[in-house]
Amino acid sequence: MLPHLNFAESNINFLGHRKMAVMISVILVLVSIALLATRGLNFGVDFTGGTLVEVGYPQAVELDPIRQQLADNDFERATVQYFGTSRDVLIRLPPRVDDPDQAALSNEVLRALQAGGPDGVDLRRVEFVGPAVGEELREQGGLAMIYALFGILIYVAVRFEWRFAVGAVLALVHDVTLTLGFFALTQIEFDLAVLAAVLAVIGYSLNDTIVVYDRIRENFRILRKEGTQFVMNNAVNKTLARTIVTSMTTLLVLVALFALGGAALNNFAIALIVGVLVGTYSSIFIAAAAALMLGVDRKVLLPVKKEGAEEETP
Repeated sequence: MLPHLNFAESNINFLGHRKMAVMISVILVLVSIALLATRGLNFGVDFTGGTLVEVGYPQAVELDPIRQQLADNDFERATVQYFGTSRDVLIRLPPRVDDPDQAALSNEVLRALQAGGPDGVDLRRVEFVGPAVGEELREQGGLAMIYALFGILIYVAVRFEWRFAVGAVLALVHDVTLTLGFFALTQIEFDLAVLAAVLAVIGYSLNDTIVVYDRIRENFRILRKEGTQFVMNNAVNKTLARTIVTSMTTLLVLVALFALGGAALNNFAIALIVGVLVGTYSSIFIAAAAALMLGVDRKVLLPVKKEGAEEETP
């Protein structure tokens, strides 16, 4: 029989290892920033502009002959990949400055594939995004993340205390940076669906962090004779079962989405899987550690009233 894991009664000294956890996180964040600065993100057509053409073949095909066909017809920079099955092919074409009729590119691509390939090539889908629109989407996406973090800073500061707000934002910046660093490392295409997933990661991670912070505040009222580190450790341990169960059930759905959702949802699912894993780690090891290092204690959350403060005479 498998051993029964009772997270509700765990007593792990998470904050006792906070220096090592913070050091690991700092190294990973720096590596992610270096990857973003050197390799950058592999932006999709949504952000760079260009034409996306989906074609279907009556039988399985190899990608190399298709790339060669496109190169022979002046489409050297085309990106070719399977889209779901080996009979469905997705072709991405960067914008061509010398060709003002960008919409006609799909017809040129189809003619090139029909001329040098098997019969029965079928045009399934065409999407076109202008360079100006792609640049605007990239800027607006970045601003969306900044506005979300700023709004969270205000919300947590009002609900809890400004040190908690800074700690929550630090944990969220940690999660977003590591997720973006993963995409810079793997060069998986970053499109609007992935951006939506990153914003969803911010909300997911914040929810876990708020649960931990709420328990810390409650513990300071209950465990009045215990030290700050003990109180925070107890809060993390008491919320550990909820954090693990929530993450595991979410990951089960995301893995199923990745395996069965098709190529259109693969990158979205990958972003959420990475974000949930990183967010779970930060909720357990980073959120409370950040609050402790920022000086959160009983005096901050439960200030002692001065004697006679309530005995004012009219």
